[in-house]
Amino acid sequence: MQKKIIFLVLASLCWFSIAAFASEIRIGYTADALSLDPANHRERTTETIIRNMFDGVLTRSSDMKIVPELAESWQQLDSLTYEFKLRQGVKFHSGDEMTADDIKFSLERVINEGALEGQTSPRKSLLGTLKEVKVIDPYKVHMILSEPWPILPAFLPWHEIVSKKFAEKVGVKGMSTQANGNGPFKLVQWDRGSQIVMERFNDYYGGAADLEPVGAAQVDRLIWKIIPENASRVAALLSGNVDIINDLPVHSISQVNQSSNAKVLTVNGTRSFFSDFNHQKAPFNNLLVRQAINHAVDVNLIIEKILGNRATRLNGILSPNAFGHNPTLPEYSYDPEKAKSLLRQAGYPDGFSMTLDTVGAYKDLAEAVVSFLAPVGINAKVQVWESSVLKAKWLAEDNQRDMWLSSWGNGSLDPVGLLVPKLRTKARGNYGKYSNAKIDELIDAANIEPNREKRAAYYQTAESIINREAALLFLWLPQEVYGVSKRLSGWVPSPDGRINLHDAAIN
Repeated sequence: MQKKIIFLVLASLCWFSIAAFASEIRIGYTADALSLDPANHRERTTETIIRNMFDGVLTRSSDMKIVPELAESWQQLDSLTYEFKLRQGVKFHSGDEMTADDIKFSLERVINEGALEGQTSPRKSLLGTLKEVKVIDPYKVHMILSEPWPILPAFLPWHEIVSKKFAEKVGVKGMSTQANGNGPFKLVQWDRGSQIVMERFNDYYGGAADLEPVGAAQVDRLIWKIIPENASRVAALLSGNVDIINDLPVHSISQVNQSSNAKVLTVNGTRSFFSDFNHQKAPFNNLLVRQAINHAVDVNLIIEKILGNRATRLNGILSPNAFGHNPTLPEYSYDPEKAKSLLRQAGYPDGFSMTLDTVGAYKDLAEAVVSFLAPVGINAKVQVWESSVLKAKWLAEDNQRDMWLSSWGNGSLDPVGLLVPKLRTKARGNYGKYSNAKIDELIDAANIEPNREKRAAYYQTAESIINREAALLFLWLPQEVYGVSKRLSGWVPSPDGRINLHDAAIN
């Protein structure tokens, strides 16, 4: 009898241990985080992972509306000053309360030169002309600009708040691998290249008051499984090993929709696709060659046949939904004969050989692009790289690569988030080393212009020049496509690519 009781107790304890994590969401994700330090990266996939552990002063709803998060409210006092009143009782995962000192520390850690132990944050430009954060009292700050920058609220959702006490204790190196956040989930384990495990933070203040439900997360645990290869992610979803996958290939949409345990969710995205040209290297420093390649690729056919008409053709770099988009840009029509003529005029009557670089998730798209180059005499091949290795090669001063099929997200839908990093001279994402003094002048003027009509005009003129110079191979703006388990509820995709799982539940 006693043995039976002991067995039942042990069994119940075992059941309790399993039940404690019965509510679990598994995400099949294309890439691992580069760092867990909110101030020390510039990548959307990293941002998505971090944002489930850290909150910002402001956030966005799934329909892109800006709402207070760690702030209770905000107002603009004058052209250079914004005031933010903070929530009281917000705790970090360590149990320490968040105050205005943490806001000041976190944002000045981004904007101050050398603030990361001699390194300047790669996110500095995402705070524009912010020069100082003043603590007014423990729950109120003023953000002071050096020049008018009317889009500060639109960019604050991309900046998470860290614990000043914790960051000073562990230093920059510690911040890269440890997380003491104030978000709905806390870090448990990070196996680089394999998975990131998070648990619900039960003392979470609840999140943005405007976004229901408010309170602790709906599930006990998140597991981010790093699965870069498309077929493997789809297989993991269909087998029930994961509950969400991002970057669902279009050719797998019908397979997922026809399955018994998964479905497809889509939303209009904010990520522009294009191919960088190496403007430092022949033949891509020749305008006629760049124009020829734009005419050689049948972008509309790729959108129809490969992307399943789930994308919008771009004739520039900005989304048609972005502020300042120029709707009058001419399209580089598919015209192989014109492409051949332009190559002859450029001095390449017999074409040339080249390599189109890309990452694993875009391999199929890159192969579709190069399939159109052979008919005009360009012998092209695709080379797939790991993202960080490829970036290093293209950022090198003596970069000898040819073209790179890639993308860039612009979650704010403001041109400063895309034109500045991609096409301003020597900008951090200007991998092809494109440089035009007029473009720089227009971008800089628009950056501080408070008049919306004037700002829009600056950007529209800039896009006209970029189009005319064929600064990139202009491609498309796709929908964000996800595969989702039918047992998941409470989550909808966001145009900015974030996977915010605070509200998600398992049925």
